[in-house]
Amino acid sequence: MALYFGSDILKVFKGTFFHDSLESLFQKIKTTLPAESLRYLSSVQKTLHVELRPYKEYGKFKEIINRVNQAALERESIEMVYFTMGRKKETKRKVDPYRILFSNGTFYLIGYCHLRKEIRIFALDRIKMLHKTEESFEIPEDFNLEEFMKPSFGVFRGEPRKIRIRFSPAIAAYIKEKIWHESQKIQTQKDGSIVFEVEVAGTQEIKQWIMGWGAGAEVLEPESLRDDLRREAQALADIYEPRRPRKDKPLRTA
Repeated sequence: MALYFGSDILKVFKGTFFHDSLESLFQKIKTTLPAESLRYLSSVQKTLHVELRPYKEYGKFKEIINRVNQAALERESIEMVYFTMGRKKETKRKVDPYRILFSNGTFYLIGYCHLRKEIRIFALDRIKMLHKTEESFEIPEDFNLEEFMKPSFGVFRGEPRKIRIRFSPAIAAYIKEKIWHESQKIQTQKDGSIVFEVEVAGTQEIKQWIMGWGAGAEVLEPESLRDDLRREAQALADIYEPRRPRKDKPLRTA
């Protein structure tokens, strides 16, 4: 079935090394499948569509992506200038590239950062300059990408936090429909609301998720996250204050 979803995937990866590789792979698969299988997949294509949005135009980052991928394949350390969005600052770093991750429309590099002395996640489109060092590295035997990413609510990491959220009866059914995180626990309340409990690494991404549910979601704990959302809500309220009618100045007479 990947053959017929390939057009959606290729659209996202357009202009990168992965686009050319996947296109070649899909063509090879197509030539090896029997006619009956091709007819079946063609019928699936008419009824099933896979939407991959949002995504970025990665053609302009083609060289960076290709060089990072090559360094990861060859187990060669890289030096790069990286722009950190939160601090609005560029830093020079040496990184051992372990894996490339594509998540929610963005390519990420996961590797050991020699500056921070730990495994970090970097958005590839924020790498401003990069070169290979010709220094080799080995990925630790105990490194497992799935285990590394498991605590995160999305991609980014932070201090482990226990989060409890009350969702209103109107929202509860939508929350119960999906597995949002492997650690989630849901308790249904008498009024039809639910209490959603999860343990995640960092709160930034889950904060954005909570805000997306509007007044239907209330953080019960931690108090620090309640405070963050209170400030966000107040800032939004200030932005959407009713606009006062403009008062034109009276015309002066000579």
